[in-house]
Amino acid sequence: MFDTICAIATARGIGAISIIRVSGPEAISKVASIFSGKNLNEVPSHTIHYGYIMANNERIDEVLVSVFKAPKTYTTEDIVEINTHGGIASTKKVLETVLSTGIRLAQSGEFTKRAFLNGRIDLTRAEAVQNLINSETELERKLALNTVDGKVEAKIKKVRDIIVNLMANIEVNIDYPEYEDALVITLDNLPPRLTEIKQELTSLLEESQIGKIINQGIKVTIIGRPNVGKSSLLNALLKENKAIVTDIAGTTRDIVEGEIELKGIRLKFIDTAGIRKTTNLVEKIGVDKSLATLEDADLVIHVLNNNEELTKEDEELISKLHNKTVITYINKNDLPAKLTIPKTSNLVYGNTITLEGIDALKNKIIELFDLEKLNTSNLEVVSSVRVINLIKEALKSIDNALASASKNIPVDMIAIDIKHAWDLLGEITGETYQDELLDTLFSKFCLGK
Repeated sequence: MFDTICAIATARGIGAISIIRVSGPEAISKVASIFSGKNLNEVPSHTIHYGYIMANNERIDEVLVSVFKAPKTYTTEDIVEINTHGGIASTKKVLETVLSTGIRLAQSGEFTKRAFLNGRIDLTRAEAVQNLINSETELERKLALNTVDGKVEAKIKKVRDIIVNLMANIEVNIDYPEYEDALVITLDNLPPRLTEIKQELTSLLEESQIGKIINQGIKVTIIGRPNVGKSSLLNALLKENKAIVTDIAGTTRDIVEGEIELKGIRLKFIDTAGIRKTTNLVEKIGVDKSLATLEDADLVIHVLNNNEELTKEDEELISKLHNKTVITYINKNDLPAKLTIPKTSNLVYGNTITLEGIDALKNKIIELFDLEKLNTSNLEVVSSVRVINLIKEALKSIDNALASASKNIPVDMIAIDIKHAWDLLGEITGETYQDELLDTLFSKFCLGK
């Protein structure tokens, strides 16, 4: 934190410009030593200057240099950004020249890590910065931007404030029993306060389902017996020949993946090997992998053949799907009907020859996941898996506290679980953290961010 770092902040390759970012206590003076133009040590903050980067009295590149003085910068440190021409050779040579001054090459995410450690942003905003960079859809962009703006942080801090006020009351009761103005927390009035905290955490988790869908997309597994048209359905949905299609049963031996965007949400399709009993070792491995995809699937599209009667294998597969969100797609409706199946609300008929039913299938997905509503939803919600898991753990601690209160366990003992919930929520924002967490989190960032 006391040294000065640098990195290329733009994508590698040929472009109009490249930006080399420098941050730290010696950022301005070190860059000034290799800059031919105005004396950067004397220029005002938030200004940009024309000149050349020099090495051994040789002009390396014609540049524009932006100077930002602490504390009103991304990292709260002095920052210099060198705008060079975007060629690979010139960018590399300018970076080498900057490093020759004794400035260190930054680690992945180190600029954002410094912003966090210097108190400019919390961990939820830090994660959102990377989500904003990685966003592929308009909804992902809006969701990340709301978190960058601190709206999720405010919700977490609201719950922490409720908890800390309760903890303070309990501590006063224990340490200063003679203080008559403090509310005495008892086993009678503690449960309602714990219930309020539980409701706040439950609300955060319920809202997080929206964030999870936007941020991670919907995992869709296409499953069924061999030769019912799973691969053809995948190709029709993707509008490309992603999977090999033949009349030979068991053509698909391994999972095939593809992705589309529907109402701003990414649908991640997995076409699986046909489910049947087989003695072929390779096909059996494919079948096992197909069944394994059901565990993580948010949606299962079960494909049946309209031209065949329901088989024992179909029935066995249906029995494995009772706890999943399922759309039953009856394929080959252009052929004579032989299939008899109970009518359900999630039943779609179609075929992959005329593409009848493809739009109906997409509309059914929109309906099941309420995707129309997502586009008008309040996107001030939790979406990070790390944050969601910590909220779940905090909720468990509050549930433990409620259970203890019902068993007449002393309030000072119950306070241990309450304090644990408060600490867990602190890990979300970074008010309590471990160095290993920061290393893992920021290692996923771009080098120059």
